[in-house]
Parts: sequence; structure tokens; C-alpha cells
Amino acid sequence: MDERYVYGAKEVMQSAMKKGPMRRALIIGAVLVFFLLLKPWIQIGAGERGVVLNFGAVQKNVLGEGLHFRIPIMQKVISMDVKVQKSLTDAAASSADLQEVSSNVALNYHIIPDKANLVYQTIGIYFKERIIDPAVQEVVKAVTARYTAEELITKRPAVSEAMRANLAERLITHNIAVDAFSIVGFSFSKIFMEAIESKQTAEQLALKSKRDLDRIKIEAEQKLTTARAEAEALRLQRANISPDLIELRKIEANLKAIEKWNGILPQVTGGAVPFIGVGEIQKR
Repeated sequence: MDERYVYGAKEVMQSAMKKGPMRRALIIGAVLVFFLLLKPWIQIGAGERGVVLNFGAVQKNVLGEGLHFRIPIMQKVISMDVKVQKSLTDAAASSADLQEVSSNVALNYHIIPDKANLVYQTIGIYFKERIIDPAVQEVVKAVTARYTAEELITKRPAVSEAMRANLAERLITHNIAVDAFSIVGFSFSKIFMEAIESKQTAEQLALKSKRDLDRIKIEAEQKLTTARAEAEALRLQRANISPDLIELRKIEANLKAIEKWNGILPQVTGGAVPFIGVGEIQKR
């Protein structure tokens, strides 16, 4: 065999051996890059659920929180938020007495977690605009029509509970649960509000008049009771006064006069005696 041929073959083998590890590294790197680009895994965050699609078809299994693997190209995973969400809605309605009522209501709701695939399949991700807001509008109109404008104010807790129950019944059919419902505010026409204010003012004045009348009655009764007590005391006092007591009082008065007399008779015309009843006292 030609020595030049043998020498050339050795060089080719040595060159191939030198290039082999580099090629393997390039191949492995290309596979890894391709693997990363395909993203064969999916991470489901807290308060979320994963809806699995096989070539666009919704599957029965719902992925929970954490890391999950999927088949690239074939499978796609849609994240659905199942945490409690808040919705604020303005609704216009009419009361039972045909008063215009504007309501602002707040709704807390969440998607039932294990039904997230059905919500995505039947409604999609825009369920608030498609289901929540129209349902709130309809419920507010229906419940408001059962009450007068004044009852909407005085029976607000009952009105709110009726709306919550009605709304919960409607939304549960779409696999959406109601957590809380509250009426943020009612607003009425200016004429109605002025009428309510006038009525409240009249009621307050009537209540004040009634209180004043009750106070006058109580004071009159107190005075009458005091007068009766004084009259009874005077009657008892008069009942205890006898002729002997009256005579004793006269004697006591004369004794006091004698004690104060200095022994000199006053000079009076007609010879009148200054002390009446002194003789009787001495005789006794």
C-alpha cells in the first residue's frame, strides 16, 4: 500500500476524532434550544386553573396550581383566574310607584375551580361582559320593581338580600358562584328627594310637638299631685286643731306679752286695759 495513502487516512481519522465532540455538543445544544422554544411545560399560578386544549378541543381534566408538562404543538393550556373578583355595575330601574332609581351595586364572585374548563368552553375569558353585567342589570330591574321608592330606602337589607339570592341562582347555571352582594348607593329624582325631605321635616316637627305635649301633661300632673298633697296636709292640720288647743295658743300669747311688760301701764284715753284676758289667766 502506498505510504502516502496510509498517511492521508490517519490524518482524516484524527481530524474526524477532533471534530466529533464539537458536533455532538452542537447537536445537543440545538436539541435543547428547540426543546426550550417548544416549552413542553406550563406553570399554573396561585388562584388559577389550567384548561387543557388538544388541537383546540377542551379536555375534561383541569390543571391545578404548580408545574405541569404538556405535549408540544398538540396541547395548549389556558390559565383561568378562579380567585374572588369584584364587579361594580351601574343600573337604572323603576320602583313599584314608578319612581326612577339609579343603583350602584358591587358583586364579589368567582369561577368554580373544577368547572373552569366548562366556563372557558361555553363563555370564554370575557365572562364578566357577557354574563355578569347583563345578569346584574336584569336582577336590579326585577327586584327594584317589587318595592316602592321609600321601601328601597327603609328596607335596604331585604332588597340587597333579594338581589343577591336572585343573582346567585342565575350565575350558578354558568358555573359562577356569588360570594357577596351589596348596594353601594341608590339615587332618585330631585323631586322625589325633596318630597322625602319635606316628609321627614314634617315628621320631626310632629314628633317634637308630641314630646312637648307629653312634657306639659307630665308637668301638669306633677303640679296637681303637689296641690293635692298640700291640700291633704292642710286638712289633716285643721283636723288636729281643737278648741283647747286654740285656747292654749291664746294663753301662750298672753304669757309672752306679760313677760315683755315693764310694769308701766300705758296712758290711754278711756281707761282701757292694755291686756285682754290677763284677769282670766290670774283666776285660773
